[in-house]
Amino acid sequence: MTPDFHGPHADAGGFDAGSVDWRDPLPRFCRVRVLRHTCECRARIYEFCAAAGLAWIRRTDRSPTAVTVKESRPTSYGEAEALWEKLLSGR
Repeated sequence: MTPDFHGPHADAGGFDAGSVDWRDPLPRFCRVRVLRHTCECRARIYEFCAAAGLAWIRRTDRSPTAVTVKESRPTSYGEAEALWEKLLSGR
């Protein structure tokens, strides 16, 4: 039996979904841990990242011609966790 490595998908945002202030990533940390991520089968993936007591969400958009990476602002683990749950549920 082959194990299933399929990860979670982020739901599409509804008309009442909040917006995220996505920013260009800055090399501010020496080591970043990716604690969770969405499934690699889609063109857009999200990663829950942490470093130096802060956490944030990284968004990667992949197309045949380019890869674009944006990040939410680093914040407390609790706030980043709430944003992660909202992204996964489409809110």
